[in-house]
Amino acid sequence: MSPNPIAETVASLMPGARTELAELVAFKSVADFDQFPKSESEGAANWVADALRAEGFQDVALLDTPDGTQSVYGFLPGPEGAPTVLLYAHYDVQPPLDESAWVTPPFELTEREDGRWYGRGAADCKGGVLMHLLAVRALKADGGVPVSVKVIAEGSEEQGTGGLERYAEQHPELLKADTIVIGDAGNFRVGLPTATSTLRGMTLVRVQVDTLGGNLHSGQFGGAAPDALAALVRVLDSLRAEDGSTTVDGLAGDAVWDGLQYDEGQFREDAKVIDGVELIGSGTVADRIWARPAVTVLGIDCPPVVGATPSVQAGARALISLRVPPGTDAVEATKLLVAHIESHTPWGARVQVEQIGQGQAFRANTESPAYAAMTEAMSLAYDGQEMQYAGQGGSIPLCNTLASLYPEAEILLIGLSEPEAQIHAVNESVSPEELERLSVAEALFLQKYAAI
Repeated sequence: MSPNPIAETVASLMPGARTELAELVAFKSVADFDQFPKSESEGAANWVADALRAEGFQDVALLDTPDGTQSVYGFLPGPEGAPTVLLYAHYDVQPPLDESAWVTPPFELTEREDGRWYGRGAADCKGGVLMHLLAVRALKADGGVPVSVKVIAEGSEEQGTGGLERYAEQHPELLKADTIVIGDAGNFRVGLPTATSTLRGMTLVRVQVDTLGGNLHSGQFGGAAPDALAALVRVLDSLRAEDGSTTVDGLAGDAVWDGLQYDEGQFREDAKVIDGVELIGSGTVADRIWARPAVTVLGIDCPPVVGATPSVQAGARALISLRVPPGTDAVEATKLLVAHIESHTPWGARVQVEQIGQGQAFRANTESPAYAAMTEAMSLAYDGQEMQYAGQGGSIPLCNTLASLYPEAEILLIGLSEPEAQIHAVNESVSPEELERLSVAEALFLQKYAAI
């Protein structure tokens, strides 16, 4: 990294940032209060609020959003006439999954031999909270923050329950800004500066299939009695072609990605695909993960193998996610998915489809002045490397809400969730070098954007 005051300041702040990230990771802030105490999320929210107050932010507030969670807001006024930049991150995290599969405790930030910091939320997205704080601190140490800064830290992004989106719609002036930096994406790989230019949308549905008034003995009734679990398996299988491509009746699945490409061998390594197992779908890897729909069965309710009885199942259910590519309306995709499930349910079985969550896809305007400022800032922070544009298969529904509320605002997506971070999986981690460089990049961006 080229020596400059911002870079030097951020470097000096990194030991303290590690301590702070450890404090924030220690909160089990999973916004599913059937699994984790609400007090854990409240503790994380208060930590973020205190950190903003310590940096001189005004109007710091814990916003009670309609889904029962809290988002943290703060405002730092800049020079008169300066533009306003909204910095977004979320402090809620995914559940740790199988805690026994973690090499080190999931809620204890731990540096391992590879130099990375491990812990749930370290990259997604508590590290994003620290990235914003480091950028502000570096600017304050180098002549002051040249823009007005709003910070919003969401408390339920991982749940997809839309609390902050609905709150923003009810209070449209609160998050209004000239430019918005979403700190919840990531570089294409470590050391390659990347802005995410598209996000797939998503829809989440719960499917219940019923066939009998109650379970039956499989020896006495099996062979004629309709098995609800078998019916559900047929439905789920209908959502994929022979090569594994997603097939929802009426939903296009042949779009192509014309930006940065993803080498298939590298993808296999990143995804930890077992030797001899084929990738699914057709087209390039980038086509499949950034430009086309993708269905995933997230869970099935049925008897576990251990303790199962010889029974024909009367009912079964599944949770299904459908990722929706840019250019496809998520509402229409949901209708097509529901119609597909209903039409492919065999044997006249009763089927109920309940929508759990939904978010639209997003496409950024990369020709905007803010992108030019970010390109320059990234190049400086990453030793002259040119910033790349990539897609992201995941969803950030808030992006479309903000784009709708503030159509003139420029929206940029950066962050710490590169492939090695293994977000949403066990042993999630963050690269401290990426945290340092991206904090520098964000601070330089704010300087250059203010000068436009």
